[in-house]
Amino acid sequence: RSLHHPSIVKFAGTFVDSRYHYLILEYVPGGEFYSILRNRGRLEEKDAKFYAAQVTLMFEYIHSQGFIYRDLKPENLLLDKNGYLKLTDFGSAKKIEKAVHQTLCSTPEYIAPEVLLMKEHDGKGIDWWTLGIFVYEMLVGQPPFFDEDPGICYQLIISGKLSIPIDLGEDAKKFVKKLLIVDNVKRMGCSPTGAKACKKHRWFSDVDWEELTHRKVPAAISPSVTAEDDTTNFDVYPESLEEPPEVEYDDEIIRETIQGIQRSDDDHLPEFRESLACFAEAPEDIVTGDSIKF
Repeated sequence: RSLHHPSIVKFAGTFVDSRYHYLILEYVPGGEFYSILRNRGRLEEKDAKFYAAQVTLMFEYIHSQGFIYRDLKPENLLLDKNGYLKLTDFGSAKKIEKAVHQTLCSTPEYIAPEVLLMKEHDGKGIDWWTLGIFVYEMLVGQPPFFDEDPGICYQLIISGKLSIPIDLGEDAKKFVKKLLIVDNVKRMGCSPTGAKACKKHRWFSDVDWEELTHRKVPAAISPSVTAEDDTTNFDVYPESLEEPPEVEYDDEIIRETIQGIQRSDDDHLPEFRESLACFAEAPEDIVTGDSIKF
């Protein structure tokens, strides 16, 4: 709720029913970035750079607000209608603190070595490590450290031995290598200059950061979006047949939560109010366990 950035999915509120805890989020119609990687296999370097630069700006902002994200992966990036990235799923995010973070809170092939080794760190290095994994995956088509057995995957991560295809540009290779240094103290982005070190790297020398920040750079990929509620860019997943056990809930709390969102003056909430009106008027319809549609 405390993060407001054009590249972060907007959060409106939450409520619960007898089985589920619902998050009310901005709808982003361009689909998952994961689907693009899966369908294309790998991206051209200029396109990968476009997305890597956006993630760099995301982390710069998140860290400046005193948080770390800790769960970058293609599945957590969405495309808006203009082809720009939006970051979602902040379930692993937390405040920056000087302590050992022992939680394995990422996809196995994206976990940073200091987490596996339980080294002391403030967490920002985790995000820069995952950026390196992300860039490698975009350029090569698979993560640099991968095995079906998570234990072997972790061993590969700790070893830090990279195999980079010879057809990648030299600047791209150096960028990835500087992010995937096992020693988080030496890793790019972990110095006091933070994101500035990444932004000044030679691979990003042709990036206009001001234009990118204001979303004036032509998108690498423009999704086909015919309406604000267009869902055609998303894959269809079967509904789960398993349901969690029912628990007691307070019908009045649901009503008050939704009405509170409707009354809010926050500039990022108006787009949700019309969709929420029907729920506030008939909260009994909310507790059916059906998916919420905006």
